[in-house]
Amino acid sequence: MSFSFDRVTPTPHRSSSAGRVVGILLAAGASRRFGADKLKQSLAGGDWVAVRACRKLLAGTDQVLAVVRPGTEELAERLRAEGADVFICAEADQGMGASLASGVRATCDAAGWLIALADMPWVKIETIVGVANAIRHGAVLAAPRFQGQRGHPVGFASVYRAELAALGGDGGAKVVIAANSDKLRLIDCDDRGILQDIDEPTDWALRR
Repeated sequence: MSFSFDRVTPTPHRSSSAGRVVGILLAAGASRRFGADKLKQSLAGGDWVAVRACRKLLAGTDQVLAVVRPGTEELAERLRAEGADVFICAEADQGMGASLASGVRATCDAAGWLIALADMPWVKIETIVGVANAIRHGAVLAAPRFQGQRGHPVGFASVYRAELAALGGDGGAKVVIAANSDKLRLIDCDDRGILQDIDEPTDWALRR
């Protein structure tokens, strides 16, 4: 099977070398369970949920590509203002896997990727840096772990480019992780944020 890779030019102030680790911010969900656009909800301090997640991902990677759905121009502009590149995924309704695959195809010359969810704004920057550094220093698959539970973001080296680029549906990269669990480097951390996403309004209200 062959793939057509749409390239995104890296943001000028970020590394364009072959060794860069790209953060892919998945921000193309429909927020159906939340009942409104959860990524535009304000946290303490006024940041939108997705903006804070983006800012932290930018702090730990060499480039961030935010994957958004069509019709979310205001969100796209906010993320660009933070310094992220933005990819509008026409296949967003096919599920998280399709959005992830489009982000990998758009940055296919990266040395690795950190796959992060835009509805997880409480992940600590040092956790993101730790996962990114694991990929930079030779791990092919890495993820943080808090009290025995694996969380996000998950890092992938370029050896998984084809598998990630072929994903579809709503399962994200779970199938790739499951097939390569023996290669997964778990990074223990004191960061409950790696497990905390926003699905329901109470998730946002209680933690913001």
